Amino acid sequence: MYFKDEKGALICMRAGETLRIEPWGKDSFRVRATMQRDFSGKDWALTEEVKKPACKIKISGEGEDYKAEITNGRIKAIVNFMGVITFYKDSKEFLREYYRMYGGTISKESRCLKVINREWKGVIGGSEYSLNLKFEANEGEKIFGMGQYQQQYMDLKGSIIELAQRNSQISVPFMVSSLGYGMLWNNPAVGKVTFGRNYTEWIARSTKDMDYWLTVADTPKEIIKAYTGVTGRAPEFPRELMGLWQCKLRYRTQEEVLEVAHKYEKEGIKIDQIVIDFFHWTVQGDWKFDRTYWPDPKAMVDELHKMGIRVIVSVWPSVDRKSENFGPMMERGLLIKTERGAAQTYDYQGDCVEIDPFNPETREYVWEVCKKNYYDYGFDAFWLDNSEPDYGVYDFENYRYCEGPALSCSNMYPQMYSRVFFDHMKDMGRGPVVNLLRCGWAGSQKYGNVIWSGDVPSTFESFYDQVAAGLNMGLAGIPWWTTDIGGFMTDDVNDPDFRELLIRWYQFAVYSAVFRMHGDRGPYDIPPLDTRDFGGGYLHTGQPNELWSYGEDNYAIMKKYYDIRIDMQNYIATLYREASENGSPLIRTMFYEFPEDATCWELQDQYMFGSRYLVAPIFKLGQREREVYLPEGKWKLTSNGKAYEGGKKVKVKAPIDYMPVFERC
Repeated sequence: MYFKDEKGALICMRAGETLRIEPWGKDSFRVRATMQRDFSGKDWALTEEVKKPACKIKISGEGEDYKAEITNGRIKAIVNFMGVITFYKDSKEFLREYYRMYGGTISKESRCLKVINREWKGVIGGSEYSLNLKFEANEGEKIFGMGQYQQQYMDLKGSIIELAQRNSQISVPFMVSSLGYGMLWNNPAVGKVTFGRNYTEWIARSTKDMDYWLTVADTPKEIIKAYTGVTGRAPEFPRELMGLWQCKLRYRTQEEVLEVAHKYEKEGIKIDQIVIDFFHWTVQGDWKFDRTYWPDPKAMVDELHKMGIRVIVSVWPSVDRKSENFGPMMERGLLIKTERGAAQTYDYQGDCVEIDPFNPETREYVWEVCKKNYYDYGFDAFWLDNSEPDYGVYDFENYRYCEGPALSCSNMYPQMYSRVFFDHMKDMGRGPVVNLLRCGWAGSQKYGNVIWSGDVPSTFESFYDQVAAGLNMGLAGIPWWTTDIGGFMTDDVNDPDFRELLIRWYQFAVYSAVFRMHGDRGPYDIPPLDTRDFGGGYLHTGQPNELWSYGEDNYAIMKKYYDIRIDMQNYIATLYREASENGSPLIRTMFYEFPEDATCWELQDQYMFGSRYLVAPIFKLGQREREVYLPEGKWKLTSNGKAYEGGKKVKVKAPIDYMPVFERC
């Protein structure tokens, strides 16, 4: 082992590996290692300029006592003679690499298992390596964040987490520990992390560098502030989008859109934005309206703008072989490449290859087409669907971008896709950029991304999972997060059980970042507009999905909660401002606001909407009361104003027209 101080960074070299530990913001380290001659130079999610404080580096000892230590404020790292790193917060160990090799005098490391802390294996035929990094497990630790996973567990300790993007799964690899530290796996490679009881294991299937960032603090709020300080924060969210967004699968003509907008106006319900969903186009990749059904998009947008309604339009990254853009884009190398077999990455409603947004030329090409066919007509925003991308088969090893093998960088795809639009829209200066995406990665919050939870089932079980997922997304630095109210996949809109689910989901959505109606509503008994197998008229549409579509009783409840949302707009504006200032999410785990309360670290079926409102969603069919834990302090039930003392559980009524919410006094 060889140690040296290189301008305030600790360099450790052993057996062909170079390890670099350096200060990266207050009480924080960036830790990198490589088996190559030089580091790749990629900053990935660490995009922000940060101060690199002066740190203390000490190299001492001989033989098995040879070690180096580096200290940056409250965080310290010690690297021993075998290259094993131990991290300390205020001189107390909180994280240590896992090493089980024979030899040495340190008891934890004296084993015959031949398991090392950082295992590199060359990818055959390539310049990348697979990387396996292990840490000792901490007894009693709770782990949160990491993005969005469709499971019932918010505490990820004991979970295996795939580091890959899929429809409804979003890898944002930042974790918050109950032990007072946060860790960003600053690597967009496909892989997995296992937060086991015996050890933690991070795997990148194809990479050139190990790269992670660590910070320590006393509260989750301070951890998130530090994390978003190095990866970026969400911009200011426009007040004119804090109300209702109206969407369904799918408005097929501009007449349908205008009819819905005018009815909302007649009903006295202001919608902030209306969404034009997929297959309004000729074929995928043309990125333009089928003029048979959308004869004058600009006139439609102008009319909607006069009503104070913004308009967002769906764009997919898939390009059909029949598209007018397929030939030019394929010829210029602007599409994803396959390593073997046919050039196809997506097969829904067409033989498609998806765009390669890592290529700056691709970003320019797609923007110019979408600017001409949408933005120049006055459209306000883009719904960037299928942004994982949604591969026909998730065989990541078969795809390649201009950045490199998909295995090495695919998790960053949705962020690069969003920048096709964000970078140009920001430069054009038409106001704050707010686009809607189905996926994101670490740092996506700075690119104007509202991220929703994908095509999830319309069940109470899925509803429960979405709330847990949204809370973890917030802890991964993504404050602009939402869901399809009622879930996406519905067999029968007339089913009273579904309608009850819809109401319970809608009540939750009022107390979330973005209030948005959407869903694929069955049964599919509406005939298509066209007999052709392409164009804007052939694909099916779902049943109506407006507030009045589910009966008068439910409409009355929805209007009541719509009014609650509008009345909260001043408060919601303060939450969005806080997100842009310190990274705080709008929906927050209980422990985010009450980190000293041990009970709050156990709760995932209730949450805080900002610092004022405690929200207790209803997750079961037919449930008409529920138990709620109130932390210390005074609380007021919003249904009747009754005051409660905190520090205990209370049981409250939950009739169908009320979801329990307590206001902090």
